[in-house]
Amino acid sequence: MPQVVIVGGGIIGGSIAYHLALRGCTDVIVLERSEAPATGSTARSAAGVRHQFATEMNIRLSRYSIERLSRFTEEVGGYAELHQVGYLLLVTDPAAWPAFQGQAELQRRLGVPTELLGPADIERLVPGTRVDDVIGATYCPLDGYCDPYGVAMGYVKRAQELGVTVACDSPVTTVHRAGDRVTAVETPNGRIGCDMLVNAAGPWAGAVAALAGLEVPVLPYRRSIYMTEEFPVLPDGMPFTFDVSSGFYIRKEGRGMLFGLSNQDEPSSERIDVDWDWLGTVLEAGVSRFPALEDARLAEKKCWAGLYEITPDHMPIMGRHPDLPNYVDASGFSGHGVMHAPATGLLMAEEILEGRARTIDVDELRITRFAEQSGAVETNIF
Repeated sequence: MPQVVIVGGGIIGGSIAYHLALRGCTDVIVLERSEAPATGSTARSAAGVRHQFATEMNIRLSRYSIERLSRFTEEVGGYAELHQVGYLLLVTDPAAWPAFQGQAELQRRLGVPTELLGPADIERLVPGTRVDDVIGATYCPLDGYCDPYGVAMGYVKRAQELGVTVACDSPVTTVHRAGDRVTAVETPNGRIGCDMLVNAAGPWAGAVAALAGLEVPVLPYRRSIYMTEEFPVLPDGMPFTFDVSSGFYIRKEGRGMLFGLSNQDEPSSERIDVDWDWLGTVLEAGVSRFPALEDARLAEKKCWAGLYEITPDHMPIMGRHPDLPNYVDASGFSGHGVMHAPATGLLMAEEILEGRARTIDVDELRITRFAEQSGAVETNIF
């Protein structure tokens, strides 16, 4: 079995470590830059899990992953806290509606029970939603949200029980190469030899790749998430609801509401302070769709921000690099890393131990797609 170094102790790195160990590969060390695993982007996620994507690849990744999350406690241990309340995507643009109808058809063809809904159905699911301008909606009852930290730590703890080493406060500072192979990495705590290097560094994946002399197009972008105090107006069990035109999203979190809207114009950065200047834009979009939200009290101390790791096509980068065969990418999930972590761990374990991923063919996700200008582009991004 190879000696594997995984850079990144979040949900992706933890899943890969677990799936390697499950197959008997325990000479694995996970290097986490922070003082504890799963405290970076994983813990700062909005935690959504969904099948409703525009690309077949992302749908397949979701189907496998959400099935695993539904059985997480018995299969892995720990608690995924999967709440399958559904995702509801509201469409107001007549020109966009045919695309969402087509996506729903693709999802159903792949075994996902996505439904097309009208305004009356929406009012039934989420009373108080303004629907006078809504053309229709897509809804999948198997979508929802989970506990990303619980999932990540479930993987990490089980991997450790199987023999994997996790080293915190260990940012990679140097990657050593001999020709077309990685031979070792260095952290402030010393040098570590490796037969295989896995880049699961999330928002820092581009920087880690650069240490190995590679160019991997993954950049970090801040995403702010806002919370209300207790707000019983919108019902318990409501779907995770997205206003597609504005990008506004909202769901229940405890007795309050979690909501947000991605600022697509914000430049790349590693900032994780809440963008209070953006809040006015978010609330304007939110109150327009959910008028009762105007009466909600903001829970400022419960708001937070995290980092998306975004690629140019909003698709992940997976697999061995053609110029460095013992370097494996597992990054660039563009906001979908939590929901695709179970599949990614399995597929990258197959890639490392068997030479290629087999459960799902990930050839279209390899980094060569950028030079070849091939592969699908994910358009269902929020």
